[in-house]
Amino acid sequence: MVTKRIIPCLDVKEGRVVKGIQFVELRDAGDPVELAAFYDEQGADELVFLDISASHEGRKTMVEVVREVAGTLAIPFTVGGGINTLDDMKGILRAGADKVSLNTAAVVNPSLITEGADYFGTQCMVVAIDAKYDEELGSWRVYTHGGRTPTEWEVTEWAKEATSRGAGEILLTSMDKDGAKDGFDLELTKRVNEVVTVPVIASGGAGAKEHFVDVFEDTGADAALAASIFHYKETSVEEVKAYLRQKGVNVR
Repeated sequence: MVTKRIIPCLDVKEGRVVKGIQFVELRDAGDPVELAAFYDEQGADELVFLDISASHEGRKTMVEVVREVAGTLAIPFTVGGGINTLDDMKGILRAGADKVSLNTAAVVNPSLITEGADYFGTQCMVVAIDAKYDEELGSWRVYTHGGRTPTEWEVTEWAKEATSRGAGEILLTSMDKDGAKDGFDLELTKRVNEVVTVPVIASGGAGAKEHFVDVFEDTGADAALAASIFHYKETSVEEVKAYLRQKGVNVR
């Protein structure tokens, strides 16, 4: 039986962890190094660090902050934001990350996924997908640049393309659900999980421990990511895992 993972996410802007609703109205959530150490102690399975304004502002991820965060962790650590070249990936992995997450750069230059997978292995390559439902498309459209720019890609087509090019994992965020705290987008997650053979991390919408049971039981997702409910102590990684065990979901 596959062990499900619980992954806190640090959305970092200007060196601070922030959280918003549907990618806007950001508010401060603390120091990334302190939060990383806290989640490690709490029993998080992995940690994701996203420099959320790097691609929009056209700058590199904060390597020094990454190095500091990595120094506090004994769990796998994924970093994304402003990673546009193989050299950028090397810098982030040398700073202590275990995986790199590509979003905008992967859509702009899909061969970058293959380049990274060939050099580091597919296990290092995460493709993050920000998806928003589009009435005209009748499905979810992929967005880039921190949710600011719509693309021509439909979500399942892009997920298949990304994995065919070497993505070892998909980090799937529902922009519609982001920060709303009324549960993960189960239909979106299920659709993407059905068309790829790599692990899918569900993101966007976690507001209660019950939502984690729903996403694991209804979609086949391998992992669930959350931010604000953990940052603002509305629940904890420990409480979520205890509840999942009680409900028969296999967690570490």
